[in-house]
Amino acid sequence: MKVDQVGLFFDRDGTLNTELDFISRPGELQLIPNAARAIREANEFGVKVFVITNQSGIARGLFTETDLVAIHQKLVAVLAQEGARVNAIYYCPHHPEYGKTPYKKACSCRKPKPGMLKKAGKEHGVLLSHSFVIGDRCIDMQAGKAAGCRTGLVLTGYGAVEREECMRARNVDFVARDAYEAWLQVKDLLLQRKHARVHG
Repeated sequence: MKVDQVGLFFDRDGTLNTELDFISRPGELQLIPNAARAIREANEFGVKVFVITNQSGIARGLFTETDLVAIHQKLVAVLAQEGARVNAIYYCPHHPEYGKTPYKKACSCRKPKPGMLKKAGKEHGVLLSHSFVIGDRCIDMQAGKAAGCRTGLVLTGYGAVEREECMRARNVDFVARDAYEAWLQVKDLLLQRKHARVHG
């Protein structure tokens, strides 16, 4: 397995940027300290980095896909200012109960389903069984496990509130204070794998 076949999948709200109920404008996006550093160091290590995010605000009529594009352009720009980049951003605009066609539907991409992870794996040559999902909610952990990934719960966003529930469901492989600490744990695991291959 090559390191560029490893995917590092970050949830967005509460994991990379501060949690608001629904971010609808680029100006509302604020990175959590050291989130960009986590991505930059992952870039330097050679793993592929992705953002996977449920954005049912689109289905709910709170903002449009065009608005979301602008928000993600801001995200890419603020990451770039710190020398960090993502390979791709995947989002789910759907909700099973709210909105109108084509957004109101039971889809395969809305977390806790693994559709966004599977799509990224296929499009970017990533081995999901060797990859990691980092997020602040149980649905992130469930999506990761459904895709065969290892999972890390961060205590930013909803993480501290949902920790007990996530641990009880046994969907969490490790817990980290924030996205950067999660990356350090991922890096340690990747170095252990490399050592095992060399000396196995």
